[in-house]
Parts: sequence; structure tokens; C-alpha cells
Amino acid sequence: MVFKRDVPARLVRGDVDEGYGAVADAFRENFATRDEIGAACAVYHGGRKVVDLWGGYREGRERLPWEADTMVPVFSTSKGVAAVALAVLHARGLLDHDERVATYWPEFAAAGKGDVTVRQLLAHQAGLAVIDRPLELGDLTGSATLATALAEQRPAWEPGTRHGYHGQSLGWYESELISRIDPEKRRIGRFFADEVAAPLDLDFHLGLPRDADRDRIARIHGFRSWETMLHLRAMPAPFVRAYANPRSLSARAFGNPRVLSTVENFNRPDAQAAEIPAANGVGQVRSIAKLYGEVAAGGAALGLTGATMDALCVAAPPPRDGLLDEVLRVETRFSLGYVKPFPAFRFGSGADRAFGTVGLGGSFAFAEPDTGTGFAYAMNRTGFRLWGDPREVALREALFTRVLGERPQRPDPASGRSRV
Repeated sequence: MVFKRDVPARLVRGDVDEGYGAVADAFRENFATRDEIGAACAVYHGGRKVVDLWGGYREGRERLPWEADTMVPVFSTSKGVAAVALAVLHARGLLDHDERVATYWPEFAAAGKGDVTVRQLLAHQAGLAVIDRPLELGDLTGSATLATALAEQRPAWEPGTRHGYHGQSLGWYESELISRIDPEKRRIGRFFADEVAAPLDLDFHLGLPRDADRDRIARIHGFRSWETMLHLRAMPAPFVRAYANPRSLSARAFGNPRVLSTVENFNRPDAQAAEIPAANGVGQVRSIAKLYGEVAAGGAALGLTGATMDALCVAAPPPRDGLLDEVLRVETRFSLGYVKPFPAFRFGSGADRAFGTVGLGGSFAFAEPDTGTGFAYAMNRTGFRLWGDPREVALREALFTRVLGERPQRPDPASGRSRV
């Protein structure tokens, strides 16, 4: 790693409302004892911003400070942001979760996918975590090559019988689906910008505009794939072993295009400009929290309905053969493009109606409707956990346990996976 424990206190900035000091304390502690380089955390509660913190270095090698307007790549935390676009279409009556995907996108029916429902696709049950046709970065933004690759892909298992994290592919399937449903035929990047980001004045992008100010973007300080073998107490050993096999679903789900298999390649301008809705969102952490805060409060500014909110809050029916994730090799739980709480990953209040997504290296953002809370954290030093990075957990624990008086945020020891 570039350096450790030398971020001066004067570079940890921001403010919190009265009563939220515990979150600021935890944020400062991350720099003092948990080797944070640069990060931001924001919380909306009851429709207003109550925590807005940032600090450290947006570029650790050159020691360029993380500023109030710094944007950061958030990897799979992008998934939850992108999924709001589908929620908007559902609220407008244009998308039925239990309809077959092929009803909206006839070509999708190829290779045994004719009966896959929208709900199964969004809950990672469609068996489409891997794309076999080799892709290049230039194929990822609305190309005929990508559309053909998605349509011709054969499921890795019978849809609905199992589930497995669609780490990169989910966003491309969502984008193709949206382009068939939207009356204006917009893809997800444009639809999100027009129908989600603009109404809420968000500084977040699914495909960074080429004229973006690159001096505002934090540099990711990432690990190399082989380093996961040195962190088996953090990264689940079954996943690490599977990922080490290039023929496994676990490896193939994250390696097409090949450039995306290297964490630091997400710093490349061409990788940030491509439309990779499941993995390459770039923006201000404050904007992510604002979005989730709006959704947690009912989503009126986006036109969300009670039926849409109810659908988001409920976990998908479990696949027939159980909750073991065929890609991550541990038990997981999903809903409509989101992760739901489960014993090894508890977040939010005790009602388990929260929903959000985790990003590679430690970022996490979610909505908690029962408390009206939107939470977001992102950083530029990547950790080694699939979820529950100690820096993020410390912030969430301070917020939900010490400030809001909700249940502890740490894993349930009875799950047997408390180290995951």
C-alpha cells in the first residue's frame, strides 16, 4: 500500500448535525487506526442531510487532498444506484417484475431464456453471470456486439433454481431491458441522468462524461488478484479458491472484458467513460446518500409508488436449490437489483427491509425505509472483504447503534460466517 497512518487531522473535514458526532468520531478513527487514505461518508435522515464528511487524499501517491466535490469510482455500489432507474419504470407502470424479460426484449428468449422473469434477472437467478463472447471496452456502450452477446448467452444453470452474483453482466442486461421499455429508447446511463440524477441534482454518472474534470476524481489504490490469497481471513476462502481457477464461474464473471479484471484499471479514462452500470459508477458520495435518502423517504420526487417501495423492501423468493451463491461461493440474499440483509451481513434496523449494494474494496450504500435513512460510504484504498469492511462497519455501527438506537450492525455469530 502507498502509505499508512499519516493523514493529518486537518484533512478530515465536513460536518454533522447535533447528535451525530459518533459518526464523525468513527470517520476520524478510520484515518487514525484503519489505514484510510481517502474517503467520504454521508447520511440523509428524514429527508435532510445529517452527516457530510470527507477527508484524506484523493490521490495517495501525490498526496492531493480529497475535496468537498471529489468524485470516486464505487464499483458495485453502482448497482443499487442504477437499479433506481428500473424502480422508476415500475412506478410508471412500464415494467412488471413478474413478466418475462422476452416480452420486452424478444431476442433475449434465445438459448433457453424464454421464461426468465424480470424478477429472476434482477435477483441474480437467471444464470447469466458470465458472458462467453469476448468483449472490448468499446463494445460496452450500446453496441450491437454487446446486445448480441447478451441475447445469445446460455444460462449457467436453470433459471430460478440457483442464484449467483452477476457482478458485471447485470448492468448490461438492465440497460438493454430499459432501452426496450423506455418510450425514448434511452439506455441506462442517459435514462438515469435524465430521470433520476436531474430531478435530485445528483453528481453521479453511469458512464463518466468525457468532458468531466478529472482533477475531481479520486484515484483507486487497488490490490492485485494474487493478493487475495494473503487475506483468506477477510476474503472467503471458497471464493478465493474458485476465483483462482480461470475456468470457474467466479473468475469468468469478472473477466470480460479482460481489462476489468484489474482493479486499478478502473482509474482509466476509457474504463470510466464506458457504460458499465454494475461496476463503474463515478460520483460524489453525498449524491449516493441523497438518492438513497429520497428512496428511504418514499421516493416522491422520483414518482415512486407504495407498490414499488414494497417490492424493493422484500427479498426475492429464494431459488429452489438454496441460497449458496454460485459465484461468490457463500450464502447471499438479493431483491430487485439489491442486496438484502442476511445473518452474515446485517445492516439497517431489525426489520430487514433495508436494501443496497456493496462495492469492491469496501464501499457500501443503502436505504433503510423503516428509519427513513440513506447511508453512503466510499473510499479509494481497496480492502479485501466481500462486505463488512471494518471502516464502513465502524461508521454504520456508530450511526445505527449509537445514534439511532437500532440493532448492532456486525454479523450474527450464529451464522458461522462472522469473518466474511
